[in-house]
Amino acid sequence: MNKHSVYPFIKEFYPQFDGIQTYEASECAVFCSTHEEWGVLSNMAATPIAIDGVEFKSAEHIFQMMKFNDPKYVQRVWNGITANNKKSANIKMTAKSYEPYHRRADWGSMIVDALKFAMQKKYEQCEAFRNELERSKGKFIVEQQANPKKPADTWSAKHDGDKWIGPNLTGRLLMELRDNGNLEYNLPEDALEFINIIKV
Repeated sequence: MNKHSVYPFIKEFYPQFDGIQTYEASECAVFCSTHEEWGVLSNMAATPIAIDGVEFKSAEHIFQMMKFNDPKYVQRVWNGITANNKKSANIKMTAKSYEPYHRRADWGSMIVDALKFAMQKKYEQCEAFRNELERSKGKFIVEQQANPKKPADTWSAKHDGDKWIGPNLTGRLLMELRDNGNLEYNLPEDALEFINIIKV
């Protein structure tokens, strides 16, 4: 299995999200690119979010930063310096370059709660995001697998005839947020310590 796969974490710590979902394509609000319809629903969408005086470019920035609690790697990822000392504007690829060896030891047990936290902060601070969730009412929200040659990963689904099929964890959390107005999460006490490290 790919060393970056989150599926083992989902199976062990979040079994309620393990499994394949199937949706009628005609009943779905589907996003992939942040520049297309429904794009603001993506964690990658440029929606500045402030936490304790630190501004993050997107929910994805928060989520990726939460993987680290060692000051050295927090600073490197925050400053866009990859493991091979290249400069990168892609927070996901920068963080991935340090995985799995330098991320926090308990990441697997908090991964979904970390994403819930990031989505909740986006919901609280981004009106365009809230409006788009409201517009999606009555539809299933689906994150499209970005690479058509790969199977749907934990976060996404793939188009198959008149259906979207896959785990679609991102979409499921977005629907929960839309329908309930909030996401409940349970994070370790030091989950946001990276913010204090950034501030130094």
